[in-house]
Amino acid sequence: MSLKYALVHEWLTPKATGGSEIVVEEILKHINADLYALIDFESTNPHSYLYKRQIGTTFLQHWPYAQNGVQKYLPFLPLAIEQLDLRDYDVILSSSHAVAKGVLTTPDQLHICYCHTPMRYAWDLTFDYLRYSNLGKGLLGWVTRYLLHSLRQWDVLSANRVDYFIANSHHTARRIWRCYRRAATVIYPPVNIDKFPLVTQKEDFYLTVSRLVSYKQVSLIVKGFNQLQLPLVIIGTGSEIPKIREIANSNIQILGWQPDDVVKKYMAKAKAFVYAACEDFGIALVEAQACGTPVIAYGAGGALETVRDLRACTDTATGIFFSTQTTAALMEAVEKFEIYQTSFNLEYMRSHAAQFSSPVFAQRYLKFIEQCYQEKTSR
Repeated sequence: MSLKYALVHEWLTPKATGGSEIVVEEILKHINADLYALIDFESTNPHSYLYKRQIGTTFLQHWPYAQNGVQKYLPFLPLAIEQLDLRDYDVILSSSHAVAKGVLTTPDQLHICYCHTPMRYAWDLTFDYLRYSNLGKGLLGWVTRYLLHSLRQWDVLSANRVDYFIANSHHTARRIWRCYRRAATVIYPPVNIDKFPLVTQKEDFYLTVSRLVSYKQVSLIVKGFNQLQLPLVIIGTGSEIPKIREIANSNIQILGWQPDDVVKKYMAKAKAFVYAACEDFGIALVEAQACGTPVIAYGAGGALETVRDLRACTDTATGIFFSTQTTAALMEAVEKFEIYQTSFNLEYMRSHAAQFSSPVFAQRYLKFIEQCYQEKTSR
């Protein structure tokens, strides 16, 4: 029997180009699914692989300034996702980091959610969200707190609409259990390591590639390198770029947003890739290792699953961890790297990164869907 698939994602815009969008693109390479999202501005983008594709959307599609960030309509996202009528499909696949898992389904349908993270601003980043936005003070602050409280309640309720959860890391699987009390199977997201060539001749600079927002902790990296006086290149843009430009010394080069070919060139030639955020997975860390570029990272979250620390894996190390998100800890790790940088086997890094490749993801994801369908139909 030929099954009819629907794939649901949060939003599809030219500015949304992160790991979750990579997962959506990879799924569509292997499954003939109809695509749905809260908003879609990719099917009209001539540079997108989704150009001219039919994509189902919600009422938010026509709201003012939605293209520049539908998150501004946060209280309406649950209502919007529940308006998608997916009754004609046998299998619902959701790619969720906010509300996509909350689509309404029938008992006869199979719903498998690939969860990139439980909604960060409703859970882990609630207090950061209130502190760094204009929504956390005064009467508006109390309204915001109530809305986030209501959003958490809906988030837990909607988790019960999912038959099977997939997590992008063991770190995310633990967060899914903590928030929803649901078990999740770990399938690492696809990393196109073929796009990142192995380069063994490195140049004398460090690199970070990141969205420049508060929780990415790029300002921490800048402060550390200000004191180390070592060359650092920053690629990325975001709300913190004025602050970072203001505090960066002359040894730090801020390139802003760059196209993929420029990112690949810097990633391959950097002596090390520096990262200070706690990521659910961290695709950039794997891309760096595919280039044979060692990683200096905050030792938490997905990094613990993708990077092999020099202290624990002398012969097969792919990076060095620092244990706290402080300037002192980062500087200590960089100084350690300066001493031991010739100890890394760059060819091994490439083979280590291969376990997170796109073909590995596709094989595991498709097999999991088949197993879930067989289990559901055998009940």
